[in-house]
Amino acid sequence: MRETTPFEKIDLHLIRVLHTVIAERSVSRAAVRLGMHQPAVSTALKRLRLLAGDPILVRSGSGMQPTDAALRMLAPTAAILQAAESLFTDARAFDPRSSTRSFRIAASDYLDPMFLPSVVAYLKREAPLCSVEIMALSHDSNYAEQLAHGLVDVVIGNWPQPPADLRMAQLFADDVVCLVSKNHPAARRGWSAQEWLEAEHIAPMPTHPGAKGVVDDALEAQGMRRHIAVRCAHFGLMPQMVASSLLVLTTGRQFCERYAAQLSLEILPCPVALPAMTYYQLWHDRTHHSSAGLWLREAFKNIALKL
Repeated sequence: MRETTPFEKIDLHLIRVLHTVIAERSVSRAAVRLGMHQPAVSTALKRLRLLAGDPILVRSGSGMQPTDAALRMLAPTAAILQAAESLFTDARAFDPRSSTRSFRIAASDYLDPMFLPSVVAYLKREAPLCSVEIMALSHDSNYAEQLAHGLVDVVIGNWPQPPADLRMAQLFADDVVCLVSKNHPAARRGWSAQEWLEAEHIAPMPTHPGAKGVVDDALEAQGMRRHIAVRCAHFGLMPQMVASSLLVLTTGRQFCERYAAQLSLEILPCPVALPAMTYYQLWHDRTHHSSAGLWLREAFKNIALKL
């Protein structure tokens, strides 16, 4: 009788568990994402460790870290899952009314505050059985890697120069203005470029390691540097911070207009010439011809046109 090979002991479910555990670096978080009970994920991980001859996850401080072997498995497992997902769904036109797939979107929160709510409303109306995951673009996230490994379908944000190795389409552009409290001196008498540079600015955390942000990149290109007094990872909280202080928030007009209508805030022109903020959607070659991916990107484009 022929001996069973390790390969024949692996099913797609195990591959999904393997990929999720490595990506999440946590059995408990993987269980939540997979919709499984934690003991079931632990049992699957035990099988995977025996098959791989490797612990896959090891304890590091208060958390867990993937082994070198596990990190080498991340891209192949993503490719297997992507191929399995597209095996039948991409063989026919994507039907949003009957599809039960999951859409994973990573987006910055300094977009127009109405954009992502409009996206969710559209997806739940037009693709009611699909689940939607919206993830933040944090300063420590590697969105290019997430796209390459199938952890994210589309990334939405703005960059001075979008990554050349990713597919890209422009969604909308927005001119740059300043948001200040109605009690800010500049709201009464205006300001010069030098006064603006020396004012106390609030700015977001960088979207990825080494990034300065579009405003500071543009200033550096002109040989200027502003005084950033506060950095905050939660962009949606910044208008409230500005309203109760002398901080200055420099960002897109659409974002500022949504909050100026609700809080004691004033929108002022920026005394330094800055290029408009251009927002893009980015995706990887691996999903470029996916019928579901095409439908999702077209949805984003149509929503942006209506804002």
